[in-house]
Amino acid sequence: MGKYEPLARFLRKQQAHEVRLTFGEIERIVGAKLPPSARKQRAWWSNNPDNRVMTKVWLAAGFRSEQVDMAARELVFRRVPDHPPSSPLGRGRHPLLGALKGLVQIMPGTDLTEPADPEWGKG
Repeated sequence: MGKYEPLARFLRKQQAHEVRLTFGEIERIVGAKLPPSARKQRAWWSNNPDNRVMTKVWLAAGFRSEQVDMAARELVFRRVPDHPPSSPLGRGRHPLLGALKGLVQIMPGTDLTEPADPEWGKG
């Protein structure tokens, strides 16, 4: 388990689409001080996954950092649209996702690129 894994667990448990945290609250969640660069360099909070280990943690939890206020030492983590809140089943996706899988069958020899209307494109 990495140093910032407690932040990932915290974010995954959130049902809200927006989570506002101070730098101090983040330190309490992870149980360690943030590096000095986190308090001095706005770029430390960027969403570039090649940037920092912690960036990968919040991105993997389905959030992006936004509204970084270096003076107030706070920011907003906003849920990425294709990452819904964790389902009751704990899979991180809605339990009905894929419920209709396998109900549509395409007959062998069917050309899906052929227009459904034979008159389409003629004229």
